[in-house]
Amino acid sequence: MKNSIAANVINMTDEITPMIDPLLKYREQHKKRLSYMPWLYWRLKPKNRLWAEEWQREWQDYLQSMETVRIGKDCFISPDAHLFAEIGREIVIGDGSFIAADCVIHGPVTLGKKVAINHHSTLDGGRAGIHLADEARLAAYCHLYAFNHGMKIDQTIHEQAVTSEGIYIGRDVWLGANVGVVDGVKVDDFAVVGMDSVVTKSVESYAIVAGNPARKIGDRRDKK
Repeated sequence: MKNSIAANVINMTDEITPMIDPLLKYREQHKKRLSYMPWLYWRLKPKNRLWAEEWQREWQDYLQSMETVRIGKDCFISPDAHLFAEIGREIVIGDGSFIAADCVIHGPVTLGKKVAINHHSTLDGGRAGIHLADEARLAAYCHLYAFNHGMKIDQTIHEQAVTSEGIYIGRDVWLGANVGVVDGVKVDDFAVVGMDSVVTKSVESYAIVAGNPARKIGDRRDKK
């Protein structure tokens, strides 16, 4: 009799034990990895791409329902990135682009196709906006602010009018880590800005610039 009761307890326990995916804890770590290194999203094996695509679909649908954001096809946006797009300050994200974790993006901002924004970058479009053309790449900790404060001495800074001219980053431009770009600047197609530089004036196509303020140090066409 005792053996029968024990067997029933074991059977009942077996029946209510939930099936747990042994790889679930690794999936959470995998999500974190993708959030900080989004280029890995496009290298996932098919079995991982299935859950990753569903994860991204749910997050992007939520984001578009909450903010004035338009997201193209095959994009990756970390749930740990912070996108703010009120009416009149739209964020548009082109096909195949990614935004990594801990970025802060405030519209108006437009990303072309296959644009890369790496972790901890900050973009604020002010009133005039920020435009990143196709295949532009921002390394980690870049800062782009498309507005400026007045600095007259007869008023405190916070009392003075804010101006906004906008920022344009051209096609296949590479901004190195911790680059700052001020309002009114155009970094033209195929230019490169070195790490820790501050761009205060527009940069011509193919130029390689570095420093604070950034100055031309080379031409990309000379690189072999």
